[in-house]
Amino acid sequence: MFRSAILLFILFFIFETSLFAQKGTGKLYRIDRYESIYLPLGKISFADKLIDFKIGSPVPIQKYRDSTQCLHEPNYKNYQTPNFISLGCGGSLTVEFTDNGFMNLPGDDLYLFEVGPSKESAKVEISENGIDWLYAGKIAGGKSSIDLNLANIDTETVFYFLRITDLKNLCKSKSAGADIDAIGAINSVIKLTINADVLFDVAKYDLKKNAQQDLDSLAKAIRQIDKATILIEGHTDSDGDENKNMILSENRAISVKNRLIEIFGEYEQYEFEIKPFGETKPRFPNDCKENKQQNRRVEITVLPPKDYYRSLKKS
Repeated sequence: MFRSAILLFILFFIFETSLFAQKGTGKLYRIDRYESIYLPLGKISFADKLIDFKIGSPVPIQKYRDSTQCLHEPNYKNYQTPNFISLGCGGSLTVEFTDNGFMNLPGDDLYLFEVGPSKESAKVEISENGIDWLYAGKIAGGKSSIDLNLANIDTETVFYFLRITDLKNLCKSKSAGADIDAIGAINSVIKLTINADVLFDVAKYDLKKNAQQDLDSLAKAIRQIDKATILIEGHTDSDGDENKNMILSENRAISVKNRLIEIFGEYEQYEFEIKPFGETKPRFPNDCKENKQQNRRVEITVLPPKDYYRSLKKS
């Protein structure tokens, strides 16, 4: 029986690794001896910048107070190695995702690599701008994933900031408070916005000649990811006929899609989606020239590939 269990575990591990850990952007990260977490956009999916650290009381011992240890990919080895940050009892940590954001998409959206022998509970909040905060959930009892859908977070906003606050349920150890090795976005995305006036002449959808260089630069950012869904949204201001604006926004999105396909070639593993919105989703009121210019735009969102979400439905 014991040998059969070991064999079953080995076969599962081989299957899991062959399914996800192929060469490419997506990457498996070890949680413990038996479990891993898969991040579809790989190493860019982690918090990059420390915004604020308020140590709790009682404080952890000195070697566990390096707040930068929560950034980038996880590197936890063992409890004696100080490559994680202990928040202290009631302490808080605020970080920023600089080369990506995250959204409420199917499945779990965030994973906090809470390490050490004890799994302290902590509150998690998120923000689009670092000023206005929303409750996202909590990690507790060894559960370190966050599903933003459970907190009724909308499915359109891209968030860039995260704050974690220890909930004071274990304050006596030498690494008091939650111990954080890394903060990862499972549903990591890259959001790119380009002013339509840069790409097109007024009321036109054929790309300007000098727009090619702008899209070439945009493509470099997208190429950080070797397999993804690329959502292209077209937007206009409120001038002119509403139906014509919808058609114009669609044609502009198609033009951008076609140019990106030319840049990437036939063999890149990208799936494209087009969503025209016309004048229905302005960023600012259409009440002045400057605001209208901001509303005329093309937005590109690089999302995890669709086969990742298909795999969630099967599991």
